[in-house]
Amino acid sequence: MEQHGIKFWAEDDRPREKLLLKGKTALSDAELLAILIGSGTRKKCAVTLAKEILSEFQNNLTLFSKVQISELLKFNGIGEAKAISILAALEIGRRRQGAEQQKQIKVSNSNSVYQHLKPFLSDLFHEEFYAIYLNNANDIIKTKQISIGGMTGTVADGKIIFRHALECKATAIILSHNHPSGKCSPSQTDISLTKSIQEFGKCIDLKLLDHLIFTDNGYFSFADEGLLVN
Repeated sequence: MEQHGIKFWAEDDRPREKLLLKGKTALSDAELLAILIGSGTRKKCAVTLAKEILSEFQNNLTLFSKVQISELLKFNGIGEAKAISILAALEIGRRRQGAEQQKQIKVSNSNSVYQHLKPFLSDLFHEEFYAIYLNNANDIIKTKQISIGGMTGTVADGKIIFRHALECKATAIILSHNHPSGKCSPSQTDISLTKSIQEFGKCIDLKLLDHLIFTDNGYFSFADEGLLVN
């Protein structure tokens, strides 16, 4: 059992006070998480509890960013309110990354598309389908979520894809969906969908530049693999 809680520590060692005195960059990952937790238990302070939680994720923030509420509730001292606060903070960080990515509005190759999509498709346990709409200069006009599915698939409606293209006057599109399994290889359904979207796009002078299958550790590009012959 700890002899003293955080309130008995030296002022510049307490996470909140340390942030005020030295700035946010002076805090460790555990201290930042402890601020979100707020208070610990009778046997351990918030910082110790935060260290325990992070240890379960190998002290890897990328792994921790995928944490679920049910996983947090397993820790003594973490109730539903604290778990929700932690997930909300992680989501804010993810959305901020997405806002920064929007500054990179031009795509030049499949890797630039992959980097652009990271804030949208990283750390998901289910499939989502997106369409990126571009102008003649390959500047991104908008990135639109088309559908949300389960762990093994999602349905992309071509009518929705093309409706958004016409609304924003796009001249080209890039499709992407994630594989939570981490396997990049396209399924036969992926191949068939890509072909049908490409063929219809030709009818209305809308070019399909690529279809990326996204995973957290890499991607598969239909264009790079020569599967999009115009």
